[in-house]
Amino acid sequence: MPNSHKPLGWVVALLLLTPSTAWAHTATGTVDGFLSGFTHPLYGWDHVAAMIAVGILGAFLGRPAIWVLPMVFPLVMALGGVLGILGVPLPGIEPGIALSSIVLGSLIVLAIRPPLWVAVILVAMFAIFHGYAHGAELPNAANPLAYSVGFVLSTGMLHLFGIAIGELIRWPWGKVVARATGGLIALTGVGFLTGVL
Repeated sequence: MPNSHKPLGWVVALLLLTPSTAWAHTATGTVDGFLSGFTHPLYGWDHVAAMIAVGILGAFLGRPAIWVLPMVFPLVMALGGVLGILGVPLPGIEPGIALSSIVLGSLIVLAIRPPLWVAVILVAMFAIFHGYAHGAELPNAANPLAYSVGFVLSTGMLHLFGIAIGELIRWPWGKVVARATGGLIALTGVGFLTGVL
């Protein structure tokens, strides 16, 4: 088995020789394919915070919100993306994205349990802003369909991560962790908002 590590060595060497710009995420550059779409949400902390908040809130509210909210968000986000692609005027995109973290994070940290229909409306409203912001980049993509698939999959994973945090409320220490995460998300949103005003 002396040669068993050679393929791994070649992969590592190839990755080290790959220009770092090939893996970099830029908000203003050309978006290209599945990998760009998949990594895009992970580098946008405003998006990460809101996606995790949707998952935590769904878990807090229990069934059916635990699966309804993470389904509503990407569906409505796609509509917002179409609006962004078409260039339909929509004011307040950046403040709307920041407010999504503030409002959703505040609901979590304060343990406010709105009725499901209210939670759905809030999540859908914020999804429009997130989708619009990212949809505006799609016309420049070399492969918009692959980018969209990657973006939706990554968003879904962030929702699942939020649900996992929200499920911690079964234990007393878990409630503290989940609510503290909500507080951090809300504070992050305040930081975003002050940056765009």
